[in-house]
Amino acid sequence: MSVQATPARPSPLRAWVMAARPPTLPAAIVPVLVGTAAVYQLGFRLLPFLAALVASVLIQIGTNFANDYFDFHKGADTAERLGPVRVTQSGLIAPDTVRNAMIGTFGLAALVGLYLVFAGGWPILVIGLLSIAAGVLYTGGPFPLAYNGLGDVFVFIFFGLVAVCGTAFLHIGSVPPVAVFAALPVALIVTAIIVVNNLRDIDTDRVAHKRTLAVLLGRSATRIEYLVLVAGAYLLLPVGVLVGLVGAWALLPLLTLPLAVPLVRTVFTQQGRVLNRALAGTGRLHMLFGVLFALGLWLGT
Repeated sequence: MSVQATPARPSPLRAWVMAARPPTLPAAIVPVLVGTAAVYQLGFRLLPFLAALVASVLIQIGTNFANDYFDFHKGADTAERLGPVRVTQSGLIAPDTVRNAMIGTFGLAALVGLYLVFAGGWPILVIGLLSIAAGVLYTGGPFPLAYNGLGDVFVFIFFGLVAVCGTAFLHIGSVPPVAVFAALPVALIVTAIIVVNNLRDIDTDRVAHKRTLAVLLGRSATRIEYLVLVAGAYLLLPVGVLVGLVGAWALLPLLTLPLAVPLVRTVFTQQGRVLNRALAGTGRLHMLFGVLFALGLWLGT
């Protein structure tokens, strides 16, 4: 008779790495790279660039801690969840400890933000405060954005438009049209990440009364949303070239199309736990698209 082995409990360090969710960190890094590349020829400031990277990553990690903590308390994360293990729900880290880590991480982001305010002025203060507040209110507070169909809008605005345009402003003190344009493909693909995540969780979220946009729209419309977001990011590239906002080098992300097509196919034909592969793949697509886009903007400006 064989005895099935119990999975080993992760070490405390491994548990904290799981809580920080490293696969999500490119969502914080890519907008800073793209915003910098979009205005590189107009101005580049090394220390503010590095500080923006650090602050953005800290806000992302703080948001991840907040999601872990608040989703557990609201009953959205249960033993039936289809995604990766969450440290609060699984008992790997005590809820109060995760909450304190959230507060500490946002506090560190605010400290780095003080330098950014000194470097960029009061608009950076507004961006920083709104970004931290949104990170908490995404799943926390009396009207959590993710529970009321606004999670996609939050991601599009803060991990796309605000992050790219804010980085451009930090370098040159203004937001030129090229920066606004560059923010759009980034915003579209990063939003696609949360769309496939919510598509996977549509049944468990409905039971938990987590009214994501996927729950409100249903599977078919959410799949179309994913297609529109991914296709829109690619279609914008030649538009930018044709109207003269960016050079032909900005078409470099088209090299990632062979990665995008299978992801769309998976999203349209699969559901449940199988979508974890599409979620990870969309994260990789966002990173590769973003890095190539930043490189193209840098070469073409």
